[in-house]
Amino acid sequence: MRWQLGRRSTNVEDRRGTNVSAPLVGGGIGAALISLVVFLLGGDPSVIWEQNPTSNDRPVTNSPQSRGSNPQDQMADFVSVVLADTEDTWSDLFRQNGRTYVEPKLVLYSNAVQSACGFTRSVVGPFYCPQDEKVYIDLSFYRDLKTRYQAPGDFAQAYVIAHEVGHHVQNLLGISDKVRVLQNQTSQTQANQLSVALELQADCFAGVWAHHAQRSRQILERGDIEEALNAASSIGDDRLQEQARGYAVPESFTHGSSAQRVRWFKQGIQTGDTQQCNTFASANR
Repeated sequence: MRWQLGRRSTNVEDRRGTNVSAPLVGGGIGAALISLVVFLLGGDPSVIWEQNPTSNDRPVTNSPQSRGSNPQDQMADFVSVVLADTEDTWSDLFRQNGRTYVEPKLVLYSNAVQSACGFTRSVVGPFYCPQDEKVYIDLSFYRDLKTRYQAPGDFAQAYVIAHEVGHHVQNLLGISDKVRVLQNQTSQTQANQLSVALELQADCFAGVWAHHAQRSRQILERGDIEEALNAASSIGDDRLQEQARGYAVPESFTHGSSAQRVRWFKQGIQTGDTQQCNTFASANR
């Protein structure tokens, strides 16, 4: 991915090196649930916001001001460029439709973070909080993306950010609020299906970004699209559940199968049209 010469975003908030303590509440979720949540990318992290502190918490030693040749700082630079590119793309698309794109903030943190959505540990992976319109990411997730999920590559990493920004777009368009209202009126299975549709649409929106970024700024290199498709496939609910417990339960899916995630990212990158991202029509999924 050609990113080094790209514009850097001014909307990155670096909280690395800030110690955050978990609230002392009862009824913390168990390790089994945490081990499942770690596989969920980009979903609602509320299920683990209120956890008891664990004994393997480590003090953060890096300083928010430290810079240089540290790989984490190079990755922070990369994240800033990708975020800026999504800002440019979605600002243009919103303007074409007579709307104003409100740019989200992206928060870098270490181990745990306090957002408007609550306390969250990095085990949840990257997430978007609609209450404060911020994307949160612990850069150590990219190590997991490469080693645990077997999805290396800079464009795979860019896809992760673009997916979370896709949730921000849904929030600005009022889609997320409508889905939450419907989820409160349906069964758990139907609520899960709505969650899947929301996640797949964010995948499609990530593809829409990639389409326009390539057309306007020629960011892609050979193999980049394959990297993103591999990342989308690697974090499908079916694959992750099979890895975790040996079988998949489709009724419990909240993000979509590997095939669905690949399909909708491809739909976005091939068409570049948000109108082609209607994942809520059940026949489309």
